[in-house]
Amino acid sequence: MMNVEGKQISLVQFILLIHGVQIGVGVLTLPRDLAEKAGTDGWIGIIIGWFIATVTSLVIIQIMKKHPNGTILDLLTYYFGKWVGRVGGVILALYFGLLALYSFITEAMFIQAWVLPRASLYLLILLLSIPSYLLVRNNIQILGRYSVLVFFMTIWIIFIYIISLKEAQFLNLLPVLKEGWHPVMNTVKMTITTYVGFDIAFFLYPFLKKKESASLGIVIANTITMFAYLLITLVAFVVFSPNEITKFNEPAITLFKVIELTFIERLEIVLFAFYIFVMSTKVLPLMFVSVFSTSWIFGKEDHTTPLFWFLVFSVVCVFLFPPSVNIDLKWRKELHTLSYLFTYAFPICLWGYVIIHGLFKRRSLK
Repeated sequence: MMNVEGKQISLVQFILLIHGVQIGVGVLTLPRDLAEKAGTDGWIGIIIGWFIATVTSLVIIQIMKKHPNGTILDLLTYYFGKWVGRVGGVILALYFGLLALYSFITEAMFIQAWVLPRASLYLLILLLSIPSYLLVRNNIQILGRYSVLVFFMTIWIIFIYIISLKEAQFLNLLPVLKEGWHPVMNTVKMTITTYVGFDIAFFLYPFLKKKESASLGIVIANTITMFAYLLITLVAFVVFSPNEITKFNEPAITLFKVIELTFIERLEIVLFAFYIFVMSTKVLPLMFVSVFSTSWIFGKEDHTTPLFWFLVFSVVCVFLFPPSVNIDLKWRKELHTLSYLFTYAFPICLWGYVIIHGLFKRRSLK
């Protein structure tokens, strides 16, 4: 049984931790990516992706109910034995570590592109590592409080998107399904990856105070994410023409250029500075789960040492192998493949095994 004393998180923290991991730099390019595949009908793919992600999320909660006082690592050990549990810990530590590293580097690349173009990327990683270390070295409760703080500190950005509707042309959305369902279904493979992050529920569940509300919480988290994606995508579709939107790399940021204020010359830079906090709510929990898994493998509760070496590796990796746009795209493609396996296929397969295991166990007791 895990020691969760003083580390428990509330339902709100549970919801916003999951939502924070789902919202990252991907939302900045999502409208363009959807427009390239399905035109202005791409927003429908967000709703279909939400449904698939929510069903898979509820499967994860059902799995964790079988072993409520431990993480997925303890559950694997319980069902498959010590060595399988250790191997599973290594695999999950590497998977979440890769997600954290990619998100960390991508965050720094966006900061370099939009705010500090003359700064070295490895220097930005080094500077970001300091607050990251100070936050992640604590328990999950601290990260939960941070996610809540950032959510309410930045939620006003949504109203800025609504203001940009003064240049909207709602006829851009019509007719709906102008090219049929096929282009829309082509976007689903992409939209389900935008919800990746709910799988940290495998690690958050034992820390949740009211575990009976876990299913409701994870549905709310996915729904908040869906509304954020829908709002930003639909605003981008009605402000930009169907052909124009594909010419912008980050239309979610370019939208702010529509708004003109006499006292701020470039509003998008100011708002992006706030969005850095939003991106950190994706990186930090992923980082925590990776180093937590590493500590669990060695039977230790303190994860500050693996966290320190993870951050050192991040700085050295960027210094020796500076990433480029092509490398970023290749990384994203490979991580999407891994996400299909770990976020969607793995929970379904594990749930099937748990059900079959329970049936055989009950038969053997009769």
